[in-house]
Amino acid sequence: MEVSVSHEKNEIIVRFSGRMDTPGAQEIAPQMNALTEEAGKTVILDCTDLTYISSSGLRIFLTFHKASLEKGGKVIIRNICNEIRNVFMMTGFLNLFEIQ
Repeated sequence: MEVSVSHEKNEIIVRFSGRMDTPGAQEIAPQMNALTEEAGKTVILDCTDLTYISSSGLRIFLTFHKASLEKGGKVIIRNICNEIRNVFMMTGFLNLFEIQ
């Protein structure tokens, strides 16, 4: 699991690559926790290269979403594949996030 972070204009772009299974989620958790300091901005979670997400990965997204709400930020999820979209639909995440 890989994560890259870039700052573009007034947005933070977080790109995920690989499988966000339990080991992958544990691997990226420190990076995502560090990003909560900037959760008051618009954060784009780009899932173009994300191939799988487990409940551990969903927890990371939810934790970041809560931090963003507390700081007045906005989280947008982009480019999820159909498999991940189905997971989001079954868990109610489609209603929590702005999906593009």
